[in-house]
Amino acid sequence: MKIIPQSSWIWARPERALAFGFGSGLSIKAPGTVGTLYAWAIYLVLQALLDGHVIAWVIGLGAVAGIWICGKVGEELGVPDHGGIVWDEFIAFWLILFMVMPTDIWGQLGAFLLFRFFDAVKPGPIKSIDRYFKTWQPSVERLDQPKKIPSWVVRGFGVMIDDIAAAVATLFMIAIASRLG
Repeated sequence: MKIIPQSSWIWARPERALAFGFGSGLSIKAPGTVGTLYAWAIYLVLQALLDGHVIAWVIGLGAVAGIWICGKVGEELGVPDHGGIVWDEFIAFWLILFMVMPTDIWGQLGAFLLFRFFDAVKPGPIKSIDRYFKTWQPSVERLDQPKKIPSWVVRGFGVMIDDIAAAVATLFMIAIASRLG
């Protein structure tokens, strides 16, 4: 059964609110871009309120929790990588900002544009990662074999990993640009 997410549905459970980026994933147009904009704003607030070590822990724990958040909410929706699930954009963009800050608004905007490019276009290995997890099918379990990893874990990891790959590509391009500039 596929669920069409509504605001009341996402706010009914904390993991749904996180998965849908505090409502940003409900955007009719470009939910990934809107989610990344929310992530940017929230990161600036986090940076003003928290120490860098705490932010690193938030990102790390958010990435691990993201496997559960994205996997379980995708399972509830009946669509493993639903377009409204933007927690993966949050974590990936927070990682980028954590690595490039302090930088001015232009550096942040450049990071945003690069990340959105890599996340939307998915060149090379990013597309391969995305395709692998979107087409992944659980194997049939036999009673004489040990229990396999639950499919929501694999799917949740798949939702998160292509955005992490886009973040790595973004950081790589920023590093090259800084060396050449």
